[in-house]
Amino acid sequence: MARVIRTCWGNPSSSHSAGKAAGKILEEARCRTAEAINASPSEIVFTSGGTESNNMVLLGAACANSPAKRHIITSKIEHPSVLNPCIHLLEQGWDITFVGVDESGVVNTAEIEAAIGSNTALISIMLANNETGVIQPIEKICDMAHRHGVPVHTDAAQAVGKMPVDVNRLGADYLTVAGHKLYAPKGIGALYVKKGSPWQNLMFGAGQEHGMRPGTEPVHSAAAIGEACRLVTSDLAMAVEKMKKLRDRLFQLLQEVSDSRVYRYGEPDNTLCNTLLVSFPGRIGSKILTACPDLMASTGAACHDRQVAISHVLAAMHVPEEVAMGTLRLTLGRYTTETDITQAAELIRTAL
Repeated sequence: MARVIRTCWGNPSSSHSAGKAAGKILEEARCRTAEAINASPSEIVFTSGGTESNNMVLLGAACANSPAKRHIITSKIEHPSVLNPCIHLLEQGWDITFVGVDESGVVNTAEIEAAIGSNTALISIMLANNETGVIQPIEKICDMAHRHGVPVHTDAAQAVGKMPVDVNRLGADYLTVAGHKLYAPKGIGALYVKKGSPWQNLMFGAGQEHGMRPGTEPVHSAAAIGEACRLVTSDLAMAVEKMKKLRDRLFQLLQEVSDSRVYRYGEPDNTLCNTLLVSFPGRIGSKILTACPDLMASTGAACHDRQVAISHVLAAMHVPEEVAMGTLRLTLGRYTTETDITQAAELIRTAL
């Protein structure tokens, strides 16, 4: 990114030499982003991040269907950038079905299929939850939806770089990628739009990004997400195995430092390799974190972690209040070490 900022200042839409150089870098980034999810470069639209990508689908693509189709199916555990556009549409007269999840945080696929009707415009279910890390059965959901002729969007912001993501295997028609979740900078993301999928623009301008997201592209940020996608997928299996081992080791250490039972959310084999959502029943998660400020963690999703309350995700899972209030979300990265998790467990022990 720094190299592109220094050396490639042209507008990628310009026909002069600087513009052509910028355009080449932009398309290389598009190819690398596409390769990370096994898509075609022409199916990738660069955005400002996961929130914009989700809004583009919920408020744009869903409205591209027949006027008679004003029904969306989503889940109770989605990110606010999916839930809030759905609530907005609900206020505009749309019919929104919010399906539930089981105690392990997996969506009820039978409830989804039962909700599909002739007026259903879209189904939007995340690939992996941003709090629990629980992986959802998107392939199964896409199969059932397509039998009824309904397109599917999946928010894969948490998943890319932490598990294999193949849009063709999943069957998704739209898929969200967030740059800062895979070591790209904040403020850049991507949206996969399967060729031929319904589409309606939210913004209008000069026609950049296949005319789907107008405005001069941030070439340096696009280059960064393209390179990040290349790097995180080049050694994905090895990185996943490493993070999974450290995640499970961290849980073992937490069990050893706590004087009471530590509750773990989700099935370990069906959660992201880097995500450990745990609870210390009878405690207050925010107070634990206040007592160890050097621990970079949260009580829930980092983007809305400023209140002492049970998250909507845990509420949907029907977690008892005593358990939910003691929740900590601990997420590892590719560069987390054994020393890091040992220190983290010790900080939590002291805080407890």
